[in-house]
Formats: sequence, structure tokens, C-alpha cells
Amino acid sequence: VPIPSPQDSVAAGAVLPEPIPAMEPAPPVREAATPKFEELTVASDSVIGLRIDTALTSERARVEDAVIASVTRDVRVGARIAIPAGARAEGVVTLVERGGRLRDRARLGIRFTSIVLEDGTRVPIETETVYREGDDPSGESAAKVSASAIGGAIIGGILGGAKGAILGGTTGAGAGSAAVLVGGRNPARLPSGAPVTVRLTSPVTVTVEPQ
Repeated sequence: VPIPSPQDSVAAGAVLPEPIPAMEPAPPVREAATPKFEELTVASDSVIGLRIDTALTSERARVEDAVIASVTRDVRVGARIAIPAGARAEGVVTLVERGGRLRDRARLGIRFTSIVLEDGTRVPIETETVYREGDDPSGESAAKVSASAIGGAIIGGILGGAKGAILGGTTGAGAGSAAVLVGGRNPARLPSGAPVTVRLTSPVTVTVEPQ
């Protein structure tokens, strides 16, 4: 029996099977991307310990002068460090009152506006104002007047007896008052190295690398 050729089968109307397409390789399975950064939020009312690096005095400071300080201890959110010790805190002078010579105390106010991390990232912050006051000049003034009165009485007594002591005392008291009026004030100071604690008035979000 003759075997029909492919041409005879096609001629006879036979249907050839369709070629099986080549299977494409399955796409690689992609693992979930690990986030590169994580955000930590330091709550409002948290406190930050600082050490003043810029010496300030109410006699020379001006409002809006720059203030630099260093963070003295880690600020944590849970077990993570949001603001490390050693970070730089930057702020400004907000109040300068030089005070009077008899009663008014000198006052100095500063507020911090940003934290600069080790990599140079600047994190805006808002803090309460830190105030420092000078010594009360009234007690010192009274001491000066009393000392001058005593000194005047002694000098008067040596020069003119009892009458001289009374006149000398009066003269001494007047001299003491004059010394107070023209004497120096007691400035408010924030020396370099002074420790201060500031309180945040709003939350602070810091971006860190994930653990």
C-alpha cells in the first residue's frame, strides 16, 4: 500500500497540527523592597539637654544674635535614637533687658530653632524660650550705702570727734548712694559650657536609617 506524502495529505484537505509555541521563562520573583529610611517623631513637651557653646551676656547681646549649643544626651523614641548626643542646636536671642542700677534685674532670653545632625541634615524645631536673670541689684545697693555710711562715720570721728562723726556719716551715706547710681549693673549671663534644658512646643520628625 503506497504511503501518502505530506503533499498528498495537504492536497486531500488534511489539517496539519499547529506548532507548539516555545514557553517563555517565568518572570523572576521580586522581593519586597526594604525601605531606605524610617521616620521617628519626638513628641511635643519632650525635653532636650543642651550645653551652651556661645557665651552670652545682656550687656553685649542683641536680639536675633545667633546661639549655638550641643545636645548632651540622646533623645530617644522607644529604643531608637532620634537626636544623638553631640548634635548641634542652633537658636537666636529673643530678649535682652539690661536692667536698672537700683531695682530692675537684667534679663536674657534665647530660643532654639533647629538641630543639625552629624550628616548635615537640619531638623527644624520649636522650643520654649530659656530665660536667665542677673542678680538683684537692690540688695547690693543697700550694702554699698551702709558700707559708705560706716566709712564716713569713722572718718568723721577721726577728724572732728562726735560732731565730725555725725557729719561724716551723712557725707558717707550720700557718697554711697552716688556710687550706686553710677555703678555697674548685674548682667544676665549664659557662659560657654552652661547646661540648659529646653522643652519642645511641637512634635519633631527625624528621618533615620532602618535597623
